[in-house]
Amino acid sequence: MDPLRGLGIPRIPGLSELLSLLQTQTEALAALPRTLSDLNGTVRELTEATTMARDTIASAQRTAERLEDLVEELEEPVRALRPGLERVGKVLDDPVVDTIPDTLRQIHDDLMPLIHGLRQAQTRMGSVTGLLRRRPSEGDQGDDGRLRD
Repeated sequence: MDPLRGLGIPRIPGLSELLSLLQTQTEALAALPRTLSDLNGTVRELTEATTMARDTIASAQRTAERLEDLVEELEEPVRALRPGLERVGKVLDDPVVDTIPDTLRQIHDDLMPLIHGLRQAQTRMGSVTGLLRRRPSEGDQGDDGRLRD
């Protein structure tokens, strides 16, 4: 749009383009402080994010160093366990190991009645022994039929 139109001034070729360009430049210059302020805020946020990332990396580095120390400390004992663990693994791979629960159950089923019977017999023997101790024997009685002390 020609800004001089309607003022009675003849149109100069290229002037309206120049004025449009100057207006665009002026608007851009007017928005520059806000743009610089936004850019400054973004740079501040980027700096904070970088600082946090640096702190996180430092913390991760400390954690990695501690883990490395722990691994070094545990490595030798774990390596020393290897031969024994391999032997245990071979034993546990034996098919006989799978029969252990059934064997133990069978032993339990066979022995528990026997143990119960032995306990009952022991209790009966204790009762009989107690009765025999309480009964006076013939040699313990005097001529008058009383017990001797």
